[in-house]
Amino acid sequence: MRRSRIIGTGSYLPSRVVGNEEVSRPLRLNAEAIERRTGIRTRRWAAEDEASSDLAALAALKACEAAGVSPESVDAILLSTTSPDMTFPSTACLLQQRLQAPRAAAFDVGASCSGFLYGLSMADAFLRSGQYRRCLVVAAEVKSRFLDPADEATAILFGDGAGAALVTVEEVSGPAAPGILGVRLYADGSRYGMISMPAGGSRKPASPETVRAHEHTIRIQGVPLFRVAVKRLAEAVAETLKEFGVGVSDIGRVVFHQANGRLLSAVLERLKMPPDKMYSVLERFGNTSSASLPIALDYAVREERIAPGDLVLMGTFGGGLTWGTALVRW
Repeated sequence: MRRSRIIGTGSYLPSRVVGNEEVSRPLRLNAEAIERRTGIRTRRWAAEDEASSDLAALAALKACEAAGVSPESVDAILLSTTSPDMTFPSTACLLQQRLQAPRAAAFDVGASCSGFLYGLSMADAFLRSGQYRRCLVVAAEVKSRFLDPADEATAILFGDGAGAALVTVEEVSGPAAPGILGVRLYADGSRYGMISMPAGGSRKPASPETVRAHEHTIRIQGVPLFRVAVKRLAEAVAETLKEFGVGVSDIGRVVFHQANGRLLSAVLERLKMPPDKMYSVLERFGNTSSASLPIALDYAVREERIAPGDLVLMGTFGGGLTWGTALVRW
């Protein structure tokens, strides 16, 4: 049978380190309070001349290098972002040009923080169908450009970065063979207002009024979003484990979207999953939206926190609302 497999990962974080002291200045919070509330100590913000495609290119090159393949051999580029370089063309096409991968199809995925798993699911389908042989799944975000520094619900959370995975397809036999066992995706558009950026699209184009009202910045309904996120993600994980006949003890490593520390802890508690199974870079890099899962995955791989044969459980939750899970035999 055909099974798609991640054979290389990569990530890139901008060089500018932004500590809690800096983001706390416009707020009535101190640095320690931010860490207690979010689990974040520092995050990275892009330089003025860095856009999402720049971050994406550096992460993608590292993934290709880790996989031992050239970018020119990639058949498709799937790029998740909600902070594109521009409205159009797609940031994926800009990345294709940067990578000099002329044979690759390229398109953006707009599923907010769940975008990497949405992209991985599409790559998995492309590969198993035989349409493509190599897919590059990338998530890149420059969320610092869309923050209101006076909004404590968002200003303390978000950072910038990119993560990537090179995925190929192999003929395998037996359930213990490495590869993607399954990706499961969910959405609830009735709750779209829980996290959004109100202006800048066709419904409410940019105007002096929208700028004055700070409607080009991220808005979050923190408390209700937290409750829904914990419930839906925990349910989705439980369904995935049941579907594949896997127990908590069978999981070697858990890598979730790095939303905030309290949310991660609440999901693990609801699942009765030991905290030491979770790999997190939240304390160092903050919430990098859809890039957070592949960044954490890359760091876990490079720090040898994931071993060949491990069952890796992934999960995301974000705007849309969207959420998803993946189970991968490494």
